[in-house]
Amino acid sequence: MSASDPIAYLPRIRSYYAALGFDAPYVWAQFDGVPFQPLLKPLSACRIAMVTTAAPYQPGKGDQGPGAPYNAAAKFYQVYAGNTDKDPDLRISHVAIDRQHTTAEDQNTYFPLPALRRAVASGRAGAVAPFFFGLPTNRSRRTTIDIDCPDLVARVKAVHADAAILVPNCPVCHQSVSLAARALEDEGISTVIMGCARDIVEHVGVPRLLFSDFPLGNAAGKPGDAASQDLTLKRALDLLEHAQAPRTTVQSPLAWSTDHGWKLDYCNVERLSPDEIARRRVEFNRGKETAREIRETLR
Repeated sequence: MSASDPIAYLPRIRSYYAALGFDAPYVWAQFDGVPFQPLLKPLSACRIAMVTTAAPYQPGKGDQGPGAPYNAAAKFYQVYAGNTDKDPDLRISHVAIDRQHTTAEDQNTYFPLPALRRAVASGRAGAVAPFFFGLPTNRSRRTTIDIDCPDLVARVKAVHADAAILVPNCPVCHQSVSLAARALEDEGISTVIMGCARDIVEHVGVPRLLFSDFPLGNAAGKPGDAASQDLTLKRALDLLEHAQAPRTTVQSPLAWSTDHGWKLDYCNVERLSPDEIARRRVEFNRGKETAREIRETLR
């Protein structure tokens, strides 16, 4: 990989979990055909819904703040809705973002509602849907396809959205929103994904992807930089409006840093000692058990 290349998450993650002792590699979703719904009206007249994999803050569920370690207790397992007339308190401690090179201190880097409001105020887009929607990050593709996607589609249709912006965070989040984008397009709702894991989204097959070559957790722009957040949202809207065919990927012109060394660290077993790999194996298994316990309470 050259310094300018995006991270190849699929092989990186495969090697990482093999080193942790999981022999059977995860099978990522992949489709040959891709649905594609052009906008049926000018973007300036479109109502846009936002879909996120971020989780509402849950007091009593451990550290979920900036710089928090991975927190399986903060996960959610069902599609949820929140009002867009105020800023919610959403966190991403429950997913595998890049914790070495980002801290998730600025919610606007993974939930671009303020930028979307500004685009509406400027006349670029018609309206923000009255609710945004949270999509679970589920390793079970079948659960995402059979349960979460139909629920999400019904909710987005209920608010009469013409289009949806989907913003993932971790690698599996990118698969989940890709499956959701496909389901929404099948129902006549145009979509654009704002993501940082290009190879995962393109492996699944989606209509439109705005790719930001940033650490996971920053698909909507740089932290503390409203100009970069507005530019990233603008590029996503441009893609939503002008894409002519499915599998259209556009890369943001923004760079995270002049130093591309951050790309070498995420889930890279070549940079981990045997002791660190063993520690992460224990941590991963503990997180799986916590998630299993939570799912049991939801049955």
